[in-house]
Amino acid sequence: MGNTIKKTVQSALSDAMLALFETSTSPEIDAEVLLGHSLGQSRAWLLTYQEEELDEKQYSEFQRLVDRRKQGEPIAYILGNREFWSLNLNVSPATLIPRPETEILVEVAIEKASLSTKNTLSIADLGTGSGAIALALASELPAAFITAVDQSKEALAVAIQNAETYQLSNVEFISSNWFDGLLEHQFDLICSNPPYIETQDPHLQQGDLRFEPHSALASGPDGFFDLQQIIAKAPHYLNDGGWLILEHGFQQAMRTQTLLEEHGFVNIDTREDYAGHPRITFGQKQLIQAL
Repeated sequence: MGNTIKKTVQSALSDAMLALFETSTSPEIDAEVLLGHSLGQSRAWLLTYQEEELDEKQYSEFQRLVDRRKQGEPIAYILGNREFWSLNLNVSPATLIPRPETEILVEVAIEKASLSTKNTLSIADLGTGSGAIALALASELPAAFITAVDQSKEALAVAIQNAETYQLSNVEFISSNWFDGLLEHQFDLICSNPPYIETQDPHLQQGDLRFEPHSALASGPDGFFDLQQIIAKAPHYLNDGGWLILEHGFQQAMRTQTLLEEHGFVNIDTREDYAGHPRITFGQKQLIQAL
């Protein structure tokens, strides 16, 4: 009988960190997350029981996950979930991976909702993906009703599952390309994190972006194809005094502001993300004053 080399938590992590060193910007964290997931244990447990031995099945499963990460596959897709706001959301290759900067969009939406005197607000989330924005708002604004829209039926299935997990009944899901399926709807707030990357941007072939749905990232030669559509059509679907809140690229704030102004929006402003980049721009549909 051959001698089987036993792998401890510590040695398994060390091997994984070396394997991921060239392809990951955070090999230590990735290794810990993947091993914790394989064993069903927390990071604190891994640090406490470093001499604990892995059986053959556990180590084989861990190696399989490390190999996927070594190929560049995002951690969120490997685990099948991602934290956003106060929610642990299921994600899949059919959905964009929710990012921290999008939480700023949620913050702005809650801020604008707090200004309303209405008992029930109607809110739209265009391009909902995993449902991150819609479900964060549904959990924070239980008196509001949220309509979550996506043209991908696969993405909507993930979003619906996430809503069911958190028993959020104040949100509906509609299969639609932006406003196409919302003909009779009117909203007090419209939010969107649309595609805004230039189609030929080399970043689309790098890192996690290689694995995310291209249709949720790229938007024409200048990155403005979808932003322009949403801004142009939004006034028809907004109640007077309603807000349009958009995420965009760090270099797109000025043009987004200009487009909002050209389509009659007022009180236009931009918020920075956590890195100090202009990221969320919003404007208000003018209130029509009664004579």
